[in-house]
Amino acid sequence: MQATEPAGTPDSAEAKPSRAEGAPDPLFWTRRFSLTTRILAVNTLIVLLVLGGLFVLDTYRKQLIIERSRLARSEVEIIANALAEAPASEHPALLARIGDQQRLRLRTFDSQGALQTDSFVVGEPAFVFADPEQQDWVQSVARATDRAVDFLVGAPPVPPYDPAADPANGKDKTDKSQWPEVFVAEQARAGTVMLRHAPDRTPVITAAAPYGPQGETLLTMRNAVDITTSIRTARQTLLILLTLAMLFSMQLSLFLARTIVQPLRTLSRAAQRVSAGREREVVIPRLPERQDEIGNLARSLSDMTQALRDRIDAGEAFSADVSHELKNPLASLRSALDTLENVDDPDLRRQLAEIAQADVRRIDRLITEIAEASRLDAELSRTRFEPVDLLTLAQNVLGGRTAATRIGEERELSFEIKSAPTRATTVMGDAAQLERVLENLIDNAASFSPHGGCVAIDFDDLGDQVELTVTDDGPGIAEEEREAIFERFHSHRPEPESFGKHSGLGLAIARGIIVGHGGTLFARGRDDGESGAVFAIRLPAHDAGSAG
Repeated sequence: MQATEPAGTPDSAEAKPSRAEGAPDPLFWTRRFSLTTRILAVNTLIVLLVLGGLFVLDTYRKQLIIERSRLARSEVEIIANALAEAPASEHPALLARIGDQQRLRLRTFDSQGALQTDSFVVGEPAFVFADPEQQDWVQSVARATDRAVDFLVGAPPVPPYDPAADPANGKDKTDKSQWPEVFVAEQARAGTVMLRHAPDRTPVITAAAPYGPQGETLLTMRNAVDITTSIRTARQTLLILLTLAMLFSMQLSLFLARTIVQPLRTLSRAAQRVSAGREREVVIPRLPERQDEIGNLARSLSDMTQALRDRIDAGEAFSADVSHELKNPLASLRSALDTLENVDDPDLRRQLAEIAQADVRRIDRLITEIAEASRLDAELSRTRFEPVDLLTLAQNVLGGRTAATRIGEERELSFEIKSAPTRATTVMGDAAQLERVLENLIDNAASFSPHGGCVAIDFDDLGDQVELTVTDDGPGIAEEEREAIFERFHSHRPEPESFGKHSGLGLAIARGIIVGHGGTLFARGRDDGESGAVFAIRLPAHDAGSAG
């Protein structure tokens, strides 16, 4: 894996917006509202209109019933007072005249509940109840709609009124369960009102009031057809409005389909072409003009596709580099073995055997470090980062470099931490991986240091970053070479070291680990102007008081 230092290069697609192939034309409506907001707004519009209209109509119906009930109570009390003042012989004619003028059915009952006078008997009926069986299908639909609306708004149940069971010949007595308002008025000595539904679901408003010294009671009945007509007319108007709103909602839905489905199809087609792998330069439209979830998805897909291509390119380049690096020791090994069969000189055979052994060791080193480099990403993705103190880590690494194992012992090199840091040196990371980077940098510095040189570790305070530097006294690194040394298989080594001792993957692996920790690794010259190289690691600082 080749890791590169993060750069602040602008995204070309973002810097120069252009309509990619197959991308939809920009629409006039703003895209700064999230899709969730748009979809909820459209989908709830009709529901809110329906519920609002139903509740408004139900409130209107209740108000009409309340007003009509108040009127019925006033009417029955006024008519009861008139009956109390008029002689009993004039009661039938008075009831017939009032019933015809006010479109009421009036009945009087004695104290025992027996029907005395009925305006529908002594005069012409003021109204006739509609027979549902004789009405057309439109009225049947209207009645079904009435029941559905009552259910939706939670209207209290209303008792039915059956005209066929209503005594009208003056001989039958009322039943307490049929006319409870009569007995309530008798006991309360005041007017009372009750609501029922006719078979065609029109309101039947009855009112009772006592009159006369013998406990007589007057019962009035009104079939308020006008209330039902008014409500159904208003509901028809609401239905027309809802139809218009539905058409408007459909247009909005089609508009949303254009703003959602069309770009998604474009992204899907581009993703299919990328997955097919037949077109190398397939462009995933980034939709920079969209600031909603679809725009985020488009840019994420574009970034993912570019990252995939970079990984494929890196894999191909890595395979080519591995093939090239393995061919050199294999060719040398083959040449030594082929020559060994035809050489009889013991010294020459020994030299050829040493060359073959060195090539085998080189191949083994290459394979080991190639395997480590290839699985670096997978290891970092599985690693759980924890707080790591770089100062303690550096002290442990230097303390573990004994005279028997450390690089550069024959040159009497010294290793030290130059100065104590002025602030906390804790970062979030994998201690083993960071130790591996530090060991690599120290080994690299030791290999370039002269006899009696010093490899120094230093820390610097960068505010929100911790900087660790490894400095040597070697020849330094030319400015044009400071990036090249982090490339895979870069093997510019000091003269005293034998060929093939290093694979050229160490610094590339080190940078990959640091980048995986969200940091940077780079090389520079010494600040004091002396000969030597400085390798700087910068990692985000971790606040020990916060949750990591």
